[in-house]
Amino acid sequence: MSCPIKSEDPPAPQSPKCYGITGPISEDLPEEADLIQTKELVQSLTSYDVFEDNLELRHREEVLKRLEALYKEWLKEVCNVPEAVTAKVGGKIFPFGSYHLGVHSKGADIDALCVGPGFIERKDFFTSFFEKLKAQKEVKDLRAIEEAFVPVIKMSFDGIEIDLVFAKLAQRSVPDNIDLLNENLLTNIDKFCIRSLNGYRVTEEILRLVPNIYNFRLALRAIKMWAKRRNIYSNMLGFLGGVSWAILVAETVRCTRMRQRPPW
Repeated sequence: MSCPIKSEDPPAPQSPKCYGITGPISEDLPEEADLIQTKELVQSLTSYDVFEDNLELRHREEVLKRLEALYKEWLKEVCNVPEAVTAKVGGKIFPFGSYHLGVHSKGADIDALCVGPGFIERKDFFTSFFEKLKAQKEVKDLRAIEEAFVPVIKMSFDGIEIDLVFAKLAQRSVPDNIDLLNENLLTNIDKFCIRSLNGYRVTEEILRLVPNIYNFRLALRAIKMWAKRRNIYSNMLGFLGGVSWAILVAETVRCTRMRQRPPW
């Protein structure tokens, strides 16, 4: 006697991912004229030399890797715990700002967040880690600005300008796969750590809420160049700054979502 075939319910249709609290104005695919204009925009931006070549991009990546290796090495040096525990301390450097958004221009600096475990003191970051950086031959123009609204270490590392901020979390270790958008990580930390975390959290949130990263980056590069050439790109002078422009462009891209990347 054969076994009866069990009928299975069809899988429930998956609802499309929601970006933001309202739906897009349009999800139409780009027309040929749109693709031609986008290609012309890329050519125009290229003529203004706003894109870094692959060699320059790899150099930035290598600088961040070397800097993170130094940071992790320092964390192990300053923690007074058994060696078995030291190996699990972790620590990580997160780039943020225009570099993390993928819209940095040639010669632009890199904003980076150093995240450490809760037993690290902020003063250690601005003293012993500062001295460790000072001893590196690649480091030039090193200076610490502890009294800033967001305390920062500024330097040039192998020709790349770097702004380093620091935040410690209320936990014993910092794994590589930590998600800094987790709201629970903001508990039991001081205002300076929250401010330092804010830069990365904002840029990462923007990237996660944009449905088409390629369109967003291209549009933001064009808007930034337009604003800078008209001297209206500066929050210090009362105009919109980088994050403000990024938020506006992200919302525009979200509302006029085009689902297809130009074919080149």
